[in-house]
Amino acid sequence: MHLISVNLGAASPSEHTDANSGVTGIGKRPVPGPVRVLAPGAKATGLGSGLEGDAVCDRRHHGGDHQAVYAYAREDLDLWERELGRELPGGLFGENFTTSGIDLNTARLGDRWRVGTDLVLEVASARIPCRTFQGVLGEAGWVRRFTREARPGAYLRVIQEGSVSPGDPIEIIHRPDHDVTVQLWFRAFTTERALLPRTLAAGAAMEPEAHETVRQYVEKYGAGAGVR
Repeated sequence: MHLISVNLGAASPSEHTDANSGVTGIGKRPVPGPVRVLAPGAKATGLGSGLEGDAVCDRRHHGGDHQAVYAYAREDLDLWERELGRELPGGLFGENFTTSGIDLNTARLGDRWRVGTDLVLEVASARIPCRTFQGVLGEAGWVRRFTREARPGAYLRVIQEGSVSPGDPIEIIHRPDHDVTVQLWFRAFTTERALLPRTLAAGAAMEPEAHETVRQYVEKYGAGAGVR
């Protein structure tokens, strides 16, 4: 398990973004490293990205401590290459880390990784696709298609700061005792809302905004909804 590439984005004008500035940092490119990774602070008020030199332009909806790093697996990019019939280089999906050898879909919220020598990250949630992603990729119906496939990639928060470079190893150093995977969380917050109560098993690994969404669901439908 290792990093194939570390990808950073610069603010660029786009007609597809909802950011007031009219720019987006979704288009990322591999860099040689090392790149410093740190906790960026709260969404909307902090630095945005956890990677130094990486732009997060719509901080109302993106970035912050629970979305400090976005990782996407090369294996899933390869699947999409076959589906779309086009080349998908690392960083095109807006990911900071393009990984190899680790199944991000079965990663559990609360899994902790050591990346390189010092950096420790924790799996926090899944990426929910937006119209900016669809517009930049240029695929009609992409949000619906990406959601149906449920290979969303993982957002990670920074537990211990450090620097990373392409080729650095990834080691899973902690795995919690629950079944809330990235894929299950994604399905719960997109197409299968009845699964929402199950995500509470992830505990503090889940961001406060997501806890509030589940609280409202349980208040309306009951805690037993979706439990099986």
